[in-house]
Parts: sequence; structure tokens; C-alpha cells
Amino acid sequence: MSDPRTPVVLIHGLWLHAGSWQPWIDLAAERGYAPLAPGWPGEPATVAEARRHPEAVAGLGIDDVTNHYAGIIRTLDRPPVLIGHSFGGLIAQKLLGAGLGRAAVAIDPAQIKGVKALPPAQLRAGFPVLGNPANRRRAVSLTAAQFRYGFGNALPSDESDDLHARLTIPSPGRPLFEAAFANFVRRSPAAVATDNADRGPLLMISGQADHTVPDVVTRSAYKLYGDSPAVTELKQFPDRGHSLVVDHGWRTVAEYALQWLAREGIHGRDTSRA
Repeated sequence: MSDPRTPVVLIHGLWLHAGSWQPWIDLAAERGYAPLAPGWPGEPATVAEARRHPEAVAGLGIDDVTNHYAGIIRTLDRPPVLIGHSFGGLIAQKLLGAGLGRAAVAIDPAQIKGVKALPPAQLRAGFPVLGNPANRRRAVSLTAAQFRYGFGNALPSDESDDLHARLTIPSPGRPLFEAAFANFVRRSPAAVATDNADRGPLLMISGQADHTVPDVVTRSAYKLYGDSPAVTELKQFPDRGHSLVVDHGWRTVAEYALQWLAREGIHGRDTSRA
């Protein structure tokens, strides 16, 4: 008999290691789901090792990462729930639009093709990568100050610095360039099938104090789904920044996501699909 638990695939974004999902894994398992948080292709198993070997992920693009997760999903015995943060949120949307997920939660998702909003805070947060075209082929690290602006601006400085010290890793610059120029490329990897009427339900979550993916960017992406009759919802968390999946308030976000799944009829144990 196959596992009756609903799988949940957690997809991280730039600068956070897959291990940053551990509290979410524990909570989802407690609620009866079968969670897994695979790293990006080539990502070392630990934060320390990832910092020693930035070349392991240098040059990866959106399609590389999307195809990696698609391959993992195809090994599962049933369609999973997809939960992604930042570029993981963009990838979760791509996978859902391609019919590879039962539902998706995109948290502070990186901008998809068609989003035209470009707030100054987003430009500043992306400058450590986008400021040097050579970073398209490199893996780039954030300093504690850069992390505090892009991720931890809604946190006390000591909490932001602690998250930076424990969880951050070098990440490829290429996805940022691909997203930044998506509206100028006919077949951009940042394109999402927003008009897919047959996909599963999608929840978009925005931290309204986010500098890396400002609220206006998430709202603009949400509006692109307006022509699809498939379920699409938006939840905004006031005074939360880009760190909302890993900081002291992570559980509030996680609980909301799991409650939304329950309202959509997607529970941890799904004996009807066994």
C-alpha cells in the first residue's frame, strides 16, 4: 500500500540552505504530511560545506532548478503540495502551472514575467548581485549588512545577524538576472502559466515590509492570475520582511499555510488517494 500521507515539497530561494526548512518539516510531519526539502542541484548537505564550495551551484538558472525539482516530484507516488520561498516561490508556481503539484504556496515569490513593478528597495536588495554582470556566472554571498537590508529589515539586528550566521550560503546570481530581464526575453525562464485553468489552488503570501520582494511585486503577480478560474488567493502579513519563513514568526506563516490547505480539502493523511 502506498503512503497515505500527502507529500509536501519545500523549495528554498537564494541565500538560504535547504536545512532552513527544518522547523516547517517538523510541523508538517506533526500534522500528518510527508514533507521533504531537497536542496538545489549540487547544493552541499550542510551550510558549512556550501560556504566552502560556492562553485557547486555557480551558474545555475531558473530552468535548471525547476527541472531538478520536477525530477524529484516525478519519483513521488502522488502529486505533492509545493511550498516555496522567494525564488522557490517562483519555481513552485512554474511547477504548479505545469501540472506537477496538487497545490502551491508561494511565499514572497521572486518576480515572474509580466510583473512590471520595480520598487527602489528591490533594486537595492538585488544590487550585490546585479551590480556586477560577471555575477551571472558566479555564486555570490551576502554580508551581514546586506542580509539585514534584504531579509532582516523587520527584525532586531541581533536576530538578523544570527540568521545570517547560521543559515546563509552562497547562491547563483543567474536567477536574479533572468528575473530582472524577464520582460525583455520572449522565452524567459521566469515565465509562469498564469492562465492555466486546470491547475491546483495557489496561495500567495506577502510580507508587507519585504525589501527583496516588496508587497507590490507579489500583488502584481497575483493580478496576472486574474484570467484563470483556478483558485488563487493572496495573504498579506503586515510588518514582516523577507525572513518570514525562518525568523521568530515563522510558525504564524506556516500555520496559515496549513490551515489554507485544509480549507482547500488537502490534509496530511489522504486515505482516499491511497
